[in-house]
Amino acid sequence: MTALLNVKNLCVAFQGKEVVHGIDLTIAPGEKLALVGESGSGKTVTALALLRLVQNADIAGEALFAGRDGQADLLSMPERALRGIRGQDIAMIFQEPMTALNPLFTVGEQIAEVLQIKQALTPAESAQAAIKLLADTGITEAVRRANAFPHQLSGGQRQRAMIAMALACRPKLLLADEPTTALDVTLRTQILDLLTGLQQQTGMAVLLITHDLNLVRRFADRIAVMEDGHIVETGPVAEVFQNPQHAYTRKLIDSRPVRDVTERLREPGAAPVMQASALRVSYPMRLPGIKGWFKSGEFIAVHGASFSIAPGQTLGVIGESGSGKSTLALAALGLHPHQGQLQAAGGHWSGDAAGNKVIRRAVQVVFQDPFSSLSPRMTVEEIVGEGLRVHQPGLPAAQRQAQVLRALAEVGMTEAQFPGLLQRYPHEFSGGQRQRLAIARALIIEPQLLVLDEPTSALDVTIQKQVLHLLQKLQRERGLSYLLITHDVDVIRAMAHQVIVMKDGEVLEAGTVQQVLENPEHPYTRVLVAAQV
Repeated sequence: MTALLNVKNLCVAFQGKEVVHGIDLTIAPGEKLALVGESGSGKTVTALALLRLVQNADIAGEALFAGRDGQADLLSMPERALRGIRGQDIAMIFQEPMTALNPLFTVGEQIAEVLQIKQALTPAESAQAAIKLLADTGITEAVRRANAFPHQLSGGQRQRAMIAMALACRPKLLLADEPTTALDVTLRTQILDLLTGLQQQTGMAVLLITHDLNLVRRFADRIAVMEDGHIVETGPVAEVFQNPQHAYTRKLIDSRPVRDVTERLREPGAAPVMQASALRVSYPMRLPGIKGWFKSGEFIAVHGASFSIAPGQTLGVIGESGSGKSTLALAALGLHPHQGQLQAAGGHWSGDAAGNKVIRRAVQVVFQDPFSSLSPRMTVEEIVGEGLRVHQPGLPAAQRQAQVLRALAEVGMTEAQFPGLLQRYPHEFSGGQRQRLAIARALIIEPQLLVLDEPTSALDVTIQKQVLHLLQKLQRERGLSYLLITHDVDVIRAMAHQVIVMKDGEVLEAGTVQQVLENPEHPYTRVLVAAQV
C-alpha cells in the first residue's frame, strides 16, 4: 500500500542548532501512529514542520504526501499550494484549545470560517454545517454552544470544538498534538473514543503526539519513540510495549508511579494534623432574572465534607475539574471562608492574620504549575528563603543562606550540579527542577502538612516519577502529612493512605486506598478507576 505520508531525513534547526536530526516516518492511509517522547524531544516541532508552521526555523528533507491532487513534497511546495492543503487534506488539533481558539469569536463562527474558506459554503450553509459538526462531536445543545465564546465552554467542550473545526473538511491526515493532556481522566477517555469513532467513519490517518502511554495503548496501531530529536524505536504498539528494544523506551514504559510509602497505622492518641467535619464552602452568585435585583444567591462548591489526616499519612482527594477538589484545598489553606469544623495543626483558621501565622507555618502548599507559582523576579535564594524571612525575621543572613542550601540539597539540588544556584532565576530550570524549588520553599520552615495541588500533572512521566519518589522519601524521613489533590488514579495509588472521591462538591466515597481503588462501591469511582487502566 502506498504511504499517505512518507517523511525522509527531516531536519529542523533554529539559528544553526539542530533540534530534529534526520528522522524518517511513514503513515499509511487510515493508520493511527503515536509519536511519543518527553517535553523537548522534538515531537511538536516535527508535526509543525510538516506544515511549515515553525517560525524562524531551517527545515530540510522530504515529506511526500499523497493528497487529493496527487503526491507532493510538503517541504518544497509553494506556500500558496501548501495553504490549500492545510485544513483541507491535513488538519491539526492543538494542545491547549483556550489559546488556539480566538476569544473574540463564537466557536460556531470559527468553524464556519473554515467551511467558507475551504468549501466555499455560504454563511447560512456554513453556520448550519458548524452546528452539525458540533453535534457530531458529542456536544449537547449544539445550537446554543455554537453561539458561545470559548471561555463559556468547559475544557472538554472546547477540545470537542477544536476537533469539529479540524474535521470540517474531512481531512486525510489529522495531527493531534497532546489532544487530551489538559483534560480529566474521564474526559480523556471520551475524547479518545470520539477520535476513534470519527477516524473509523472517515478513514483518516492520525498522527498522535503524546507522552501519555495509557493513551497510546488504547488508541494507536504503531508507535514511534522520540528522544532528543531522534527516532530511537518504532513498531506495533503491542510489540514495543511487550518487548522494548531501546533503553529510552524502557525508561518511558517503566515510568508509571511506584508505591513506596510507609504503611503505618495511626498511633493511639496521636492528634490529627488536619481534621474537618461537615465542611461547607460556597461562592456568592447572582440569581437570574428579576430576583437578582433584590438578593444574591450562592454556589455551593463543597457540601459537608468530613476527613482526617494523621501524622505521616497522605489523604488523596480525587475527582474531575469542577468537583470541588481545589476549593477544598483553598479552605484547608485558610484562603477561603468556610462553614463547619476545620482544625489545622491544633488551631482554627480565623480572620486574624497574626493569629493564623502559627498555622501557616505548619501548613504549606505546592502548586500545580511551578513556573507560574515562582516569582520570575526573585532569585532561588530569595524564593526558597522567603518563608524564613516571614517566620524567623531575626535570623542572620548567613544562617538563612545555610538553611536555604540545606533545603535545596534535600530536594536534590546543589551548587555542584548548578553553579551559581542561589543567584539563578526560575526560567533557568526545567519543569521538574522548578517543582523541586517549590518543594524546597515549602519545606524550609519545617511544616507538618503539605497541600499538594496536582503537583505532577504538568510534568512528563519520567519527571513525575522522580518528584513522587522525592515526596515519598521526604514523608518517610520527616513524618510529613500530605493533602494530595489530583485527578490521576495512578498518583493516588502510589501516594495515598486514605482517599476521598468528589463530584459536584460532594464526597461520594471514602476509605483506604485499597478499599476505594480495588473495590470501588460508587459507580462514579468505578468510572474513574476504569478510565485510568
